Amino acid sequence: MAKQCGIAPVAVMRFIFCLAFTGKNLFRYLQADPAGNEIGKDTVYRFLNSVNANWRKFLHLLSAAVIRKQILPLTSEQTPKVFIVDDSLYNRNRSKKVELLARVHDHNENRYYRGFRLLTLGWSDGSTCVPVSFSLLSSAKEKNRLMPMAEIDKRTNGFKRRAESLRKAPEALKDLVMQARHSGITADYLLFDSWFAFPATILGLLQQKQQVICMLKAMKTITYGYQGFDLTLGDLYKSVRKRSGRAKILASVLVELGTDDQGKAVMAKIVFVRNRSTRKWLALLSTDVTLADEEIVKLYKRRWDIEVFFKITKSYLRLAKEFQSRSYDALVAHTTIVFSRYIMLEVARRTHNDPRTLGTLFHAG
Repeated sequence: MAKQCGIAPVAVMRFIFCLAFTGKNLFRYLQADPAGNEIGKDTVYRFLNSVNANWRKFLHLLSAAVIRKQILPLTSEQTPKVFIVDDSLYNRNRSKKVELLARVHDHNENRYYRGFRLLTLGWSDGSTCVPVSFSLLSSAKEKNRLMPMAEIDKRTNGFKRRAESLRKAPEALKDLVMQARHSGITADYLLFDSWFAFPATILGLLQQKQQVICMLKAMKTITYGYQGFDLTLGDLYKSVRKRSGRAKILASVLVELGTDDQGKAVMAKIVFVRNRSTRKWLALLSTDVTLADEEIVKLYKRRWDIEVFFKITKSYLRLAKEFQSRSYDALVAHTTIVFSRYIMLEVARRTHNDPRTLGTLFHAG
């Protein structure tokens, strides 16, 4: 049923979208011209707090349209396309009453903060990174959740997003990829770092026909099949023949990752590369064993695109800073709008061949 009175949702959306580019927060913007603003604070928060809005579908439609109409025409068909998944801290450390607020571990600083884990799926052709989907994760452990879930209708999109926030990251990751593919967004490879690189997760993605390239972490509990033995990553490195000299790629080897649902062995290629900063080695895994060692390393470098994305959204696009709502719906809505801002900036940069980074766009006179 169409809206009969009041401000059109598209007008509210446009207002919030543009707010970050005014240099003011909502309070300062409305205070500057209280009589001339048709959209007030209550209108904005009602829009953000809606439990019925399907923000995931909106982001899927937007990113799919941008990729299909704006990015792919500028990209060679031979260029591999990749998904990139990573999580970042959604910091609400000063908050106490935010719905589903949790104690979240920050891997970079090795400490806990109050907030959420922002699990993000991006798409890249090597030149442009488009955020496709995200899951704002609370904690699967009840003891780490500081605030409970609000009582809302279980049929709403808001309830589905809340239920999703209580899942473990590897489970949510697989769903993000599957939903993106169902929305028509595809990629040749999925890239992620060692935090998600567990055989069960990789095998689950292969069941979705999604090839994976990831960083590995040496763990005593994870082994790989090689010449009839189950070896840890460290033991595997000791067992393979290394290239001579100062080669960047030290060695590569085919291993058995596990078995598929029919009991057949699933093979993968592990590439050992020299870590220039520590003079030790790093290990990359590819489920596509036909890829050359150099191509695996080259493709994995694209994972840095999502780190740039997190930096821009937090530093310039006001992620987790623009609104201090306590509603989980508002957090999801605003994060989607921030992602939309980034998409539009990426389109502008790509189509105008602007060599500057997105960060410098905010300081250009």
